[in-house]
Amino acid sequence: MNTKPLILIVEDSPTQARQIAIIVASFGAQSLIVPDGLDALTAVHNERPSLVILDVNLPKMDGFQICSRLKRDPETSHIPVIMLTASANATATIHGLNVGAEDYIPKDSFAMNNLAVAVKALLKVKE
Repeated sequence: MNTKPLILIVEDSPTQARQIAIIVASFGAQSLIVPDGLDALTAVHNERPSLVILDVNLPKMDGFQICSRLKRDPETSHIPVIMLTASANATATIHGLNVGAEDYIPKDSFAMNNLAVAVKALLKVKE
């Protein structure tokens, strides 16, 4: 039995998905990458990840819709969601938190550092 936490990365950019997967691996977690919203919902129900890292601007269904669906479903509402996105204005941030995201991180020069801190906190990684 694998005891490593599974983190679902929902990102349509393969380059950014690989960067996120490297951060996830640094905490001893495994990752599963999916490129769109519909695949994300299927993966959450089939794989039951410990955490979801979610882009907002995705094909087929945006990150706000995905997060909202996950948080309304009693079977998935407990799974923490980090939104990592280029949609960095205050309205988008508030909307992300209102649909249930535990954290909302803009894709800027500090994004990967902020993501590492958020993943560490949500997985309760000890130093």
